[in-house]
Amino acid sequence: MQIMVRDNNVDQALRALKKKLQREGVYREMKLRRHYEKPSEVRAREKAAAVRRARKMERKRAERDGVK
Repeated sequence: MQIMVRDNNVDQALRALKKKLQREGVYREMKLRRHYEKPSEVRAREKAAAVRRARKMERKRAERDGVK
């Protein structure tokens, strides 16, 4: 990852770097790796995330089709 500093404006470059890191999910990854997580906890967390995604997709599909 590379950020160009223009006109010696480090603050603007730092903002751009933080935005890129946020989009890439680096902060989320760092937070998850801060402590050891048992494999069973990893599976449970990923399964819960998949369920949330599926429910959200279903809600959006129902809203798009006009069914409430």
